[in-house]
Amino acid sequence: MPLAGTGMLLTSMDIDAADEAEFNRWYDREHLEERVAIDGFLEARRYVAHEAKPKYLCLYSTATFDVLDSPAYRAALTNPTDWSKTNLARFKNMIRAVARITVSRGQGRGAALGIIRLRPPAGGEERLRAALAAQLDPAKLDGIVSMHLIENDPVLSRPITDDPPVSDPGSGDWFVLIDATHVSAVPAAAARIHDNAAFKSLEISSGVYHLMWDLAKSDLPRA
Repeated sequence: MPLAGTGMLLTSMDIDAADEAEFNRWYDREHLEERVAIDGFLEARRYVAHEAKPKYLCLYSTATFDVLDSPAYRAALTNPTDWSKTNLARFKNMIRAVARITVSRGQGRGAALGIIRLRPPAGGEERLRAALAAQLDPAKLDGIVSMHLIENDPVLSRPITDDPPVSDPGSGDWFVLIDATHVSAVPAAAARIHDNAAFKSLEISSGVYHLMWDLAKSDLPRA
């Protein structure tokens, strides 16, 4: 099936090697479960870079986009555990995208993920969305199980700090996500964007990640 729900939170970061073991322990033993347990969150997936920056990436699917601005989610953001505070303070090169899922085709989740970051031109969003939708079809691409487009909300995607930047041109960026059975399958699918003159000037970055593990709401212990 395509991506669950209609909202997505994407987070990506680097971490110093000295802190990496605790960072992974925290993510795997507390943070992912804590987030998926929030009302309206459906699932989460953790990735590590094959050839990408930042090194770590996580995708959280939500039932609706509004979940990402809900009281339940805001409460989690403003009341982190002590373990969360310690690890959040160590994040480097953080990307935080609060997005709407606008295109999702195919079925299932792959062991590898290709990602392409685009910056839509002002006033050209509708045309760009249509052009991308025409390319995001996995049907004739070997090893590609699904393809998606998520579009950042420029207000909610700003970093969560006491002094956010007045202007963040990247807060309204879009991401193409390519679910693949193996990293070797990603380049042919990504070429539909990389080699298309309509998108070249809009591309900010791209990369390929390995899936570490995923967690669905149904996996959580029942009360």
